[in-house]
Amino acid sequence: MTHGRGKKGGRGAGLRGGRGNAGLRKHRIMYMLKNMPDHFGRHGFKRPQSIIRRDKTINVGQLEEKFPGKKNIDLTKEGFDKLLGGGKINSSLKIKVNRASEKAIEKIKEKDGEAIISE
Repeated sequence: MTHGRGKKGGRGAGLRGGRGNAGLRKHRIMYMLKNMPDHFGRHGFKRPQSIIRRDKTINVGQLEEKFPGKKNIDLTKEGFDKLLGGGKINSSLKIKVNRASEKAIEKIKEKDGEAIISE
């Protein structure tokens, strides 16, 4: 009749109390508390996207190709927040920007240029 499986042993996952994580808050509560204490609920904190500030940056090497022929560049009006020191510069430029890295300022001053930091 039951072939040694008991009364409901051959019906799906009935004999073992459900499939997968079934019963973690009922008949497998101690297993969950012992082996998976962080399984349920939220953990940690995620900052709201509205307060995360992402600076728009530009490298020194990109200035001459983005603004060809210009000697005075106002990066704040162009929408850039920070000047970084990547790349090479060939001519002297006068650049106005909110923030700049030390390496960028050095490269501009090497070519007799000027970096005006205005925050």
